[in-house]
Amino acid sequence: MKRVMISPNRYVQGAGVISEIGNQVKLLGSKALVLGGKTALANVRTVLEKSFADNKLGLVIENFGGECCQKEIDRLVVSAKTNQADVIIGVGGGKALDTAKAVAYYAKLPVAIVPTIAATDAPCSALSVIYNDNGVFESYLLLPKNPDLVLVDTAVIVKAPVRLLVAGMGDALATWFEADACAKAFAGNLPGGMSTAAALSLARLCYDILIEYGHQAKLAVEKGVVTGAVEKVVEANTLLSGIGFESSGLAAAHAVHNGFTVLEETHHMYHGEKVAFGTLVQLVLENRSTGEINEVLEFCGKVGLPVTLAEIGVSQITEEKIWKVAQTACAPGETIHNEPFPVSPEMVYAAIMAADALGSVYKAGK
Repeated sequence: MKRVMISPNRYVQGAGVISEIGNQVKLLGSKALVLGGKTALANVRTVLEKSFADNKLGLVIENFGGECCQKEIDRLVVSAKTNQADVIIGVGGGKALDTAKAVAYYAKLPVAIVPTIAATDAPCSALSVIYNDNGVFESYLLLPKNPDLVLVDTAVIVKAPVRLLVAGMGDALATWFEADACAKAFAGNLPGGMSTAAALSLARLCYDILIEYGHQAKLAVEKGVVTGAVEKVVEANTLLSGIGFESSGLAAAHAVHNGFTVLEETHHMYHGEKVAFGTLVQLVLENRSTGEINEVLEFCGKVGLPVTLAEIGVSQITEEKIWKVAQTACAPGETIHNEPFPVSPEMVYAAIMAADALGSVYKAGK
């Protein structure tokens, strides 16, 4: 039985570390194509340009089009080749970072990842989630290696809206439960092996940090300050969740998220917010204990994650809509089939409706 664990080559986190980016990137190349959204680039551009100039590195900046789709990836690959870049840098949120990783893969170049939000575990993974031009999930692009550098400036992270940090907690919340399901099922992980004890331990540590420090971190970010709790939660959202999901595996929570992408009314919600509800669905699907479900409900309530269908945008609930989500979540090859028992659309439909009922009762009792 082969066990495989993968991780970024170098992970750097702390307040102010963006000023070191040139010193870090020069280990990878001499001219970078930097891609990111306008807001993300605006937050780091001055410091980034100074650090590159101080280290005598070339720099070309491209605005990210907003969707991690094949058309955008192809456009940026052409730009990298035209500008003779020898390293790709992604700045921003999950879709921009996934795009940077895909561009680096197709251009056969190293990649540095600079998240400006802690909303997903995308920064550390050897994976890009590909959507179509309209934002509907299309496929996973499995990459041959993790990013060469992940640089996380927590002073930048706390400037972003607190909802983004909370969404990252929602994505990270699934990590332990999905890892546990895969371990029980002897399901393979993303790099094609079984989970190591280290990866499972990191997945559990991710959950424990969220429960212990998540609310503290949210309150600190609301004040725009970096505290020990913020550092721990950013690490959980980014590094621990990234290694945990990738080296231990995904299961129902993310498959349910993918199912909800077929409903246009959920498109305004962040990935992690939908994954949080998907986690509740997974707990119901697995017939987890009342204590475990209540702990997740309490955590979501404290930090502001959705626990009902209405809270992820499905205010008009119909059998047709939920059935469509359930069928999509159970598509061949979906990660829901990593659960330690056979899963059918009927089971997922029931779990979604029951999770919504549990969430509604919890909200009513607050």
